[in-house]
Amino acid sequence: MTVEQLRALIAGGETLDVEFKGEEHERLSDSDLIDAVVCMSNRSGSEHGWILVGIEDDGRVTGARPRHEAGTTDVLRVQALIANRTRPSVAASASLPALGDSPVLVIEVPVSTVPVATSGSNYVRRMLGGTGKPECVPYFYNEMVARQADLGHLDYTGLVVPGATWSDLDPLEFERFRRSIRESLGHGDKSLVDLPDQELAKALGAVESNHAVSAVRMLGLLLFGKDDALRRFVPGQEVAFQQLDGTDVQVNDFFRWPLMRVMDELLSRFRARHREEELMVGMLRIGVPDYSEEALREGVANALIHRDYTRLGAVHVQWHNDRIEISNPGGFPEGVRLDNILVTPPKPRNPLLADAFKRAGIVERTARGVDRIFYEQLRNGRPAPSYARTTSADVVLVLPGGKANLEFVRLVSEEGRERRPLTLDELLLLNVLQRERRLCTADAARLIQKPEDDARSALEALVESGLVEAAGEGRGRAYHLSAAVYRRLGRVSAYVRTRGFEPLQQEQMVMNYVDTKGGVSRAGVMELCHLTGPQAYRLLRRLVAKGLLQPVSKRGRGAGYARKAR
Repeated sequence: MTVEQLRALIAGGETLDVEFKGEEHERLSDSDLIDAVVCMSNRSGSEHGWILVGIEDDGRVTGARPRHEAGTTDVLRVQALIANRTRPSVAASASLPALGDSPVLVIEVPVSTVPVATSGSNYVRRMLGGTGKPECVPYFYNEMVARQADLGHLDYTGLVVPGATWSDLDPLEFERFRRSIRESLGHGDKSLVDLPDQELAKALGAVESNHAVSAVRMLGLLLFGKDDALRRFVPGQEVAFQQLDGTDVQVNDFFRWPLMRVMDELLSRFRARHREEELMVGMLRIGVPDYSEEALREGVANALIHRDYTRLGAVHVQWHNDRIEISNPGGFPEGVRLDNILVTPPKPRNPLLADAFKRAGIVERTARGVDRIFYEQLRNGRPAPSYARTTSADVVLVLPGGKANLEFVRLVSEEGRERRPLTLDELLLLNVLQRERRLCTADAARLIQKPEDDARSALEALVESGLVEAAGEGRGRAYHLSAAVYRRLGRVSAYVRTRGFEPLQQEQMVMNYVDTKGGVSRAGVMELCHLTGPQAYRLLRRLVAKGLLQPVSKRGRGAGYARKAR
């Protein structure tokens, strides 16, 4: 590690990936060093973490004390110590850069895909504590199982449940599963309908069977278990339905039922509260619901499929006045983040359960349920769903309600009838453009979570269809809704404002700002006139060329401009 890299790590403070170990008062013992390595290796996070010996908790550099003979530290011997006293052996690398006169022992620790212990069988892991700061805590067996499931190395729903027998499964739930297939309009696996209960369970992987059932897996209990068996063997299986009016709880029901029965109950409650308004598009009458049943079904199914069943806690479906919130214990599976949730390959935490839901026809067999949730919300004139409140402990999906944008629904419907159905990317772009007016390619790429080339192609396709107009060239090219779309949305005046405050208007706005504030930066012009960086720069240079402004500070992003003295 270079000195510059080390300084950057120290400046960033302690995180899940960086731990400071000070030796100002005494040398860190070998046992404490090994504990720190094991803790770092068992964390969830980036591929590598760093232990910095010789840095105090407050970031002061006090230096690492010698660990070997003649007052030295042999980094190869440190690496050998770590490998010999961890199980399985951790292939850490060590270096000894110096900050001034103070050497710092830097140990780079790879994240492990299997639980790591000290040679004395001590399991610890690094995580955020209750104060929001990283700390080492005991690493329990159920957490190891959950971690292996997150990584795709283990399917918790495929584990055999000791003590569970065929008599713990309810024949009525097998018939419920068959009924789900029949009612799925061809989405379910019809080959399962005529199978006897035992053969159906075997085909799903819910039991181990060779003429007779020898073992029941967790999947069998989740799908077909009797209520008392679920309470005994799967204490984490619980679903709550709550209806709230502000802070007042009007309905607060908890269910410890098999998952097919839970889905039936939640959907029946949804339908009882379902409302929709009608919209005429030509000769067709289109229903615009408060919430899409398809989006709710996918959201609830995802919560049940992806939840961490090793943790206590319920899946919550909360019906508020202006939104529905669906949450489940267990954060996103490994590799899934807020900025790639629309494009990352499907990574179910419980693959057998996910497959059973698909074969029952409850969710799409494409495993792109998140796309369907977004698509249904947007095409019904609602804001996009949000996962922004998700944490490492819980996934939270918010389906916004409120009054639908009926003219946007009409636009989407007419486009689908007259040309072609709009794609999810196009719906996302149009939805943002009607709210934020302008969009550059870089922002569009972040929105649809794809490379800029893909975003540019989607935007240009909208331009060709007459839904969007473009202004500028190259990196300064920006997009806004076309005059025809604003007219169809009943917002003609908004088009005039969006069209680009014309150049003279933009110049006048900047000069008024300068006269009021005394100066302006490029970032200020971007915010004031809703321009991209290159567009703002060209506007400022134009004002300089006209003798109205002059640069007053350094070049580049920090440049400022003031009115030129006459």
